[in-house]
Amino acid sequence: MEGNGEGWFQQAVTWNVRSGDLVRFWEDLWVNNKSLKELNPRLFSLSLNQGMKVGETGFWDSYGWHWHLNWRRERFHWESILKDELSEVLSRGVMHKDSKDFISWNRDPKGFFSVKSAYGLLANQGTKPSNDVFRLLWNTKAFPKALIIAWRILLDKIPTR
Repeated sequence: MEGNGEGWFQQAVTWNVRSGDLVRFWEDLWVNNKSLKELNPRLFSLSLNQGMKVGETGFWDSYGWHWHLNWRRERFHWESILKDELSEVLSRGVMHKDSKDFISWNRDPKGFFSVKSAYGLLANQGTKPSNDVFRLLWNTKAFPKALIIAWRILLDKIPTR
């Protein structure tokens, strides 16, 4: 599950969209802590914007940002209602032309990642033996320094005989 962007780490972070240069419109978590694909699977199946970045699903003009979503076919009336609901959700977001997207850690009020909170998240996932926590952490794609620090903290928590 880790390889398709749906693993524990991906569920614990939220993208903060600014220019839309890094965030995938349908697939990434950036609206209501769910992907738009999860929130609206029907519209996702009709979309020609699958796999596109947020910044590729609209355009800037002198009045600001405008969404421009493309569809495989005309929508039925009930699907148009879903599209209107999606438009309402999208209207709450503010795009920033000259600013990069960034990630926030959901387990911290300030959005900062900590190994302690990651360990707590893994430990509370129902993994009984601590070896499972180590395995999940070892397989995580993270910066080497973060992994080294995580391992140090985890090793300090192992009871010695």
